[in-house]
Amino acid sequence: MKDFAYLEKNAVYLDSACQSLRPQPVIDALNDYYMKHNSCGERVKYEWGTITDEKVEATRAKVLKYLKKSSRHYFVSFTLNTTYGLNLLLSQINIKAAGIKTIITSDIEHNSPFLSTISCAKKNKLKRIVLSRNEDGSLPIEKIPDHALVVVNCASNIDGRLLVNIKDVVKTVHKKHGFIIIDAAQAMAHSKEILYGVEPDAICFSAHKMYAPSLGAIVIKNDFAKLIDTTFIGGGMVDDVDRETYLLSKDNKEHNYTQFESGLQAWGEIIGLGAAIDWLNSLSKSAHQELVENSKKLFDFLKSHPHIHLINQAPATTMSFYVDKKETGFDSHILGAALADEGIMARTGYFCVHYYLDHVKHYPPLIRFSLGYHITSDDIDKVIAALKNI
Repeated sequence: MKDFAYLEKNAVYLDSACQSLRPQPVIDALNDYYMKHNSCGERVKYEWGTITDEKVEATRAKVLKYLKKSSRHYFVSFTLNTTYGLNLLLSQINIKAAGIKTIITSDIEHNSPFLSTISCAKKNKLKRIVLSRNEDGSLPIEKIPDHALVVVNCASNIDGRLLVNIKDVVKTVHKKHGFIIIDAAQAMAHSKEILYGVEPDAICFSAHKMYAPSLGAIVIKNDFAKLIDTTFIGGGMVDDVDRETYLLSKDNKEHNYTQFESGLQAWGEIIGLGAAIDWLNSLSKSAHQELVENSKKLFDFLKSHPHIHLINQAPATTMSFYVDKKETGFDSHILGAALADEGIMARTGYFCVHYYLDHVKHYPPLIRFSLGYHITSDDIDKVIAALKNI
């Protein structure tokens, strides 16, 4: 694809689940900020600042439109990453006011929700339940109790499996007087449709997994935000300050997003996210189809190889597998290094899903291939040839 023409000819990048490559329009948007209107947002009256403010506000609107969420019910705040966003919510939620009695997550979670729910449960003396997800990614809704705070992903960073019953999960949680926060980090680039038509109380994601610069975001319901006691406070969040008191800007509906935006924000990165959304929306059907076909081609090879133990049950842009040292004489880390020698960049280890992969499944370290729109059929051929050779 021309927007990744800067890539070296022999480089095959298969770590998009960690951070995707940035297409040229996104790089250009970031450079334009630094070179043409480098300025503080929401603080200045000169022209550069006006341009920055307009582009940042446009990005907030683009995020909501991308997810088909209404600005009447949701607002967007920018953070460092998904982990940061989840911790901002879970460390500040007023458990008593929300009536929460239990906190729930699932076994296939990234450490972001897994660890933050442990911390929240300990701090608030809550019972914490870890539900086992089904092989198709669904959550057993019959095991969700009343007055629960549910924090789960809608797409796994292990094998891309989706929370296929997300609509029923959200409806069940709300019917039982609970709340649900969705980790959408792995869904935003290639599976955003799963979030259409559902209304979780908050969605956290990382822009750097959707072809944008390094950035995080919280998309949160207005009513849920009222249950957050804002204690992580700094510049950019207040309208007035006295010796012992302050007036939070979030109390003004037009500035509700400041509730989670302490200090100077990453204005250029936010603008880059807007450019990434524009770029994703501009992709042709053939680009989507090529990604699907490349994923299936690689899946078919991995599934059929006698010494490759594939975790995936179905093709996805994210696929994980391991090799048995007794069978091959080497482990996944060594295989990952051997692939790197061929210019093939993949992730090895447990991908921040230690509990499930190591302690539940007892897998040895794995290799993860995660594809993006920059991958070509020739790249897949190179990967297959390298694996056969090794």
